[in-house]
Amino acid sequence: MTTTSRRSLLAAALAAPVAAVGVPLATAAPAAAADPLTGCQTVQDWTPVALEPPVTFETGAPLQARIVRIAGTQFLQLRGVALTEFTEDTYLGTLPAAVRPPRLTRGIAARNNHEGISAIRVEVGTDGRLKAFGTKTAAGQPPSTNLVRWIQLDSFSSVIG
Repeated sequence: MTTTSRRSLLAAALAAPVAAVGVPLATAAPAAAADPLTGCQTVQDWTPVALEPPVTFETGAPLQARIVRIAGTQFLQLRGVALTEFTEDTYLGTLPAAVRPPRLTRGIAARNNHEGISAIRVEVGTDGRLKAFGTKTAAGQPPSTNLVRWIQLDSFSSVIG
């Protein structure tokens, strides 16, 4: 049995790009600086989301979107708190063109908790429209005691590329 050390595998992996482009990786200029603590690189900074009526946002927590790159993978991140009485699946707003995903992406966001339900599905289409799903009961009606009144998007992070 042949044993290959991790160090030799890493050396081979780093040598392949050098051979392909003829430039050592250490001398290649980075596209943008990444945070030295997190390794997170901001591709598109926080940008306001245009809200759909009757959705408003909590004071001090406007809806915003950004794109970050972590270890070569791009993520769409959202933040802010959407407020309204959600009685059906609802469009929350539209993302600006600079932060629209190249394909449909979805994630989960926190919502007011009652009767043990504390999350709601959120999707963003290629048109940038942000929609919340899960505001109805299995019978298709808004719940009488568990209405969605707010959705906190600070936990939303979805792979887009």
